[in-house]
Amino acid sequence: IGPWSLFISRASCLFARNLSFLSVALTSIVATMAPEPEKEFTLEEVSQHNKTEDCWLVIGNDNTGGPKVYDVTSYLDDHPGGSEVLLDVGGKDADEFFEDIGHSNDAREELAKHCIGVLKLSPEEIEKRRKPPPRGGGGGGMGFIAVAVAVIAAGYYYYKNNVEQA
Repeated sequence: IGPWSLFISRASCLFARNLSFLSVALTSIVATMAPEPEKEFTLEEVSQHNKTEDCWLVIGNDNTGGPKVYDVTSYLDDHPGGSEVLLDVGGKDADEFFEDIGHSNDAREELAKHCIGVLKLSPEEIEKRRKPPPRGGGGGGMGFIAVAVAVIAAGYYYYKNNVEQA
């Protein structure tokens, strides 16, 4: 066994040293690949950025990964709906407005380029966002308009039939 044991001992020591170096190298690579924690902003901070030269807004909800903060200042002139649309909701939570429009996947990809952090919510704000908005009891304005149109149509029909027979 003599000389071979010395060779095996030295080889295993060299292997262990290289393995240790490889482990440290991989750890540092993985550490640099880990994403930085997202910066948090309060709605009060966001509200201060509502001008042409500095425009932020909040978009996102529980279904889309939570509320995120976007700096859209550089995008104002490129927005297909015009800069006024973004400035109207600048400094505010624009999620409902954004979702109601029905933006395309391309628009969502463009939006992602402008993300600067997440909205920091207090426990009260989190609870408020979870509750569905209160529903109105009257059925809204469209229901009233539909009823009014039906009454006018019935009145016209009645008038037309009674006037022609008289």
